[in-house]
Amino acid sequence: MTDPESTSKMIDWNSDQVALFQEQLRQGMALWDLPLTPSLEQTYTAYAIKLVQTNAQMNLTAITDPAGVAEKHFVDSLSPFLLQLPQLDGMLRIADVGTGAGFPGLPIAMARPQWNCVLMDSLQKRCRFLSDIVMEQGLKNVEVLHGRAEDIGQQLQQREKFNLVLSRAVARLPLLLELCLPLVKVGGLFIALKGSDGPAEVEESRKALSVLGGVIDHVKEMRLPISQDGRTLIVVRKTKGTPKAYPRKAGTPSRNPLI
Repeated sequence: MTDPESTSKMIDWNSDQVALFQEQLRQGMALWDLPLTPSLEQTYTAYAIKLVQTNAQMNLTAITDPAGVAEKHFVDSLSPFLLQLPQLDGMLRIADVGTGAGFPGLPIAMARPQWNCVLMDSLQKRCRFLSDIVMEQGLKNVEVLHGRAEDIGQQLQQREKFNLVLSRAVARLPLLLELCLPLVKVGGLFIALKGSDGPAEVEESRKALSVLGGVIDHVKEMRLPISQDGRTLIVVRKTKGTPKAYPRKAGTPSRNPLI
């Protein structure tokens, strides 16, 4: 049986791989005209190395090559900044629903220390990984919350308390709306980070939007700056309160989505 420690060492990046990660990170962010300070680059690098090391014992990501991690996790996570929305100015409380290995919420929180970010995930071991990152990097603006979105969305201290809610690679849009819109303040935004087929999901979501109190603000189609992989940002503005019955109890939204 393979020793977990030796497995971790086998997949640890060497200095050339770390340099490649940093080069791709710089290039991707420059192409998108996003600022990258030396301090932020160092923080992202430490996070990426920890991600790859931990992935040996825990299935956090299928992407472990330096170039892929740089662009398809870190740069991709920052795509909401391309929207230049006035609602994203100032001090915000944000949530990342189904954060997994921390994307997109943790790179965003690292880039915006004035924002308070709650990373939500249903798997305890992923939450422990994220808590380790938060502690090691001394992040004062990040909270890790273990639980299912259906349950969290009914908690008074979380329900309709966020200016911005994000979710990436979690579920199709009708289900995501039920999990995420209950957390958004009236007047706030939910942004779904999707692949190239994102626009098709908007058509499936008209009932969910109507029931849950959201409207499509706009849909932005784009390509990642280096690989040119297709991406879509679906921006939903919350115009009225979500009925108390939503989100429904855990498991119900996925079995019977609002379509």
